[in-house]
Parts: sequence; C-alpha cells; structure tokens
Amino acid sequence: MKKALPASIPLNDLESAINYWRAKNPSVGEECRLCAEASSLATPYALMILGRQQAVAVENLSEKAQAAFIAWQADTQKI
Repeated sequence: MKKALPASIPLNDLESAINYWRAKNPSVGEECRLCAEASSLATPYALMILGRQQAVAVENLSEKAQAAFIAWQADTQKI
C-alpha cells in the first residue's frame, strides 16, 4: 500500500530527503553537481530558507521533487 503525500512537507523532512539522496548519489564533477533527486528538492528547500518558511505545500513541488520525496519516504520509513 502506497502512502499518500502529506499536504505540506516540513523543512526538516525536505532537508533529510536531500541528505539521503546526496549520500546515495554523491555530487559529481568539478562543479560538484547534485544528483537529479537532490537537485529537484534543493530549489524549494532554498526558497523555504530564504522565505523563513517551516513547510512547503506539496502542490508547489515539481513532479520530480514529489517523486524524489516519495522515494525517500518509502526507503527510509519502509512504507
């Protein structure tokens, strides 16, 4: 059974998901490019930090970011 995404994602969960993807697929190249999953989550994370937001609405995440978050949730929370 697949767990549905929450209406919003707390900052600390988004950060944990980014760190998970960074550990699983380390940065590459001289520019230290993030993997696609971490990259898709990094922009909303940065915007949250700049806007001093504690959570982001799932509807404001791209499909790639939602997929990366779901995969992190599934792997770390064994849902």
